[in-house]
Amino acid sequence: VVTMTTKFGDMVLLLHEQTPKHKENFIKLTQEGFYNGTTFHRIIKNFMIQGGDPNSKDSIPRNDGQGGPGYTIPAEFRPELKHDKGALAAARLGD
Repeated sequence: VVTMTTKFGDMVLLLHEQTPKHKENFIKLTQEGFYNGTTFHRIIKNFMIQGGDPNSKDSIPRNDGQGGPGYTIPAEFRPELKHDKGALAAARLGD
């Protein structure tokens, strides 16, 4: 369990053991301060919010959603895990 502090309040996150590479990567980036100062740059009411892009720290909104840490990790799809309301997920490249 990890707590993320935002200007809107705290978010409590449960990081699954079933996705160890994503869990490890999220913790690593958080400890490095990668997400500090990023914004929720994509908000679709009653559906999802997207954040964590380092490009969201600059004053150019059209590049938001295009940044990253400079590497990718393999997908860890698990049929028993579903993206229900409140799920935390990582952005991914298309197939």
